[in-house]
Amino acid sequence: MEVVFTSKAPAAVGPYSQAIKVGNVVYCSGQIPLVPETGEIVEGDIKAQAKQSLENVKAVLTEAGATFSNVVKTTVFIVDMADFGAINEVYAEYFGDHKPARSCVAVKELPKGARVEVEVLVVL
Repeated sequence: MEVVFTSKAPAAVGPYSQAIKVGNVVYCSGQIPLVPETGEIVEGDIKAQAKQSLENVKAVLTEAGATFSNVVKTTVFIVDMADFGAINEVYAEYFGDHKPARSCVAVKELPKGARVEVEVLVVL
C-alpha cells in the first residue's frame, strides 16, 4: 500500500489521504473545488467549481502515474441537481470519449460550502 500525495492538489481537509495505491488500483478521495495554493473554494459558477474539482483529480492522478483514461469509476456529488447539465459539460471535456462507470448523487451539503465533489477509482 502506498499513500499518494501531491502539493498540486489541495491537502486533505480531514484525517484521510488524497489517494491510496494498492498494486495497480488507485483509490482517490473526493476532490472539492479548492484552489491548492489558498485552500479556498474557487471563485465562479458551478462550471468553475467542476473544473477546479477535476483539475484537482487530475493532479492526484498524475502523481499516481495515471490519467483520466485509467479511471474505471467516478462518483460525483452535487448539492443541486439543477447543476447536473453544466457539470456534465465540464466532465465531458476531461473524459472525452472515455466513459467510465459513474454515479451522480445529490447531497445536502459538501465540505467548505462546495457545490460539487468528484472521486475516482483507477486501474493502472
